[in-house]
Amino acid sequence: MNILLVEDERKIADFVCDGLGARGMMLEHVDNGHAGFERACTGDFDVIVLDIMLPGRDGLSVLSALRQKDIATPVILLTARNELGDRIKGLDLGADDYLAKPFYVEELFARIHALTRRDRQGTLQVGDIRLDRVTRQASCHGHVIDLTSREFSLLEYLMRSSGLVFTRSQILEHVWGYDFDPTTNVVDVCVKRIRAKIEAIATGDRKGISAIEAVRGSGYRFRVPP
Repeated sequence: MNILLVEDERKIADFVCDGLGARGMMLEHVDNGHAGFERACTGDFDVIVLDIMLPGRDGLSVLSALRQKDIATPVILLTARNELGDRIKGLDLGADDYLAKPFYVEELFARIHALTRRDRQGTLQVGDIRLDRVTRQASCHGHVIDLTSREFSLLEYLMRSSGLVFTRSQILEHVWGYDFDPTTNVVDVCVKRIRAKIEAIATGDRKGISAIEAVRGSGYRFRVPP
C-alpha cells in the first residue's frame, strides 16, 4: 500500500514512517502543504495522511482543492486534540477519517486498512456488520440494525479500528465529547444495547458471539472475524 504523509513535525513524521514502514507500507513524506497538494494530484497513492496545520498551505485548503479536482484518494486528517471545529469542517470537505494527536501508530494503521474496506458509497464492513456512513444505517446479513445516532457512532468508532482495544475514556471522548462525566456507565449501557440488537438478527454459527468484545480491565474492541 502506497501512503502519502503530509506532516511538518519531524518527530511525528519519523514515528509514522517508521511504524507504517515496519508494517509493510510504502511511504512518501513531504513537509508542507504546497508539496503535499502537488504530490497528491498525481493520484498514485492509496491513502493520504494529511496534517491540518501545515506551512505554505494548510491541510483543509489542500483537501478542498483535491476534492474540487475530483481526486477521490481517501484522506485521513491529523488534528490537534482540541480542534473539534476543524475536524467537522474536514469531514464536510470530504475527509474520510481523522486522528487526534497524540495517537498510536497501530491505530493509524488500522484506520488505513479500514479505508480499504469502504466502497465508493462510503460503506464500511467488518465481518457480518456493514455500515453505510451516508445514510447512517447499519445492517447484518442484509437485515437493518435499528440503532440510535449515538449507538451508530460508537459502533463506527470501534469498527474503524477493529481489533484494537479502546478504553471507556477514549470512547467517551470520541463519541460523547470531552466534557462528559468520566465516571458514568453510559458506554457500558450503550454497548449492551448494540450487542442485543445485533444478537437479535444474528444467524447460524454467529449466534451468541458478540461483535463487540469486552477486554477485562481495559475497555472494548470490535472483534476481527476469523
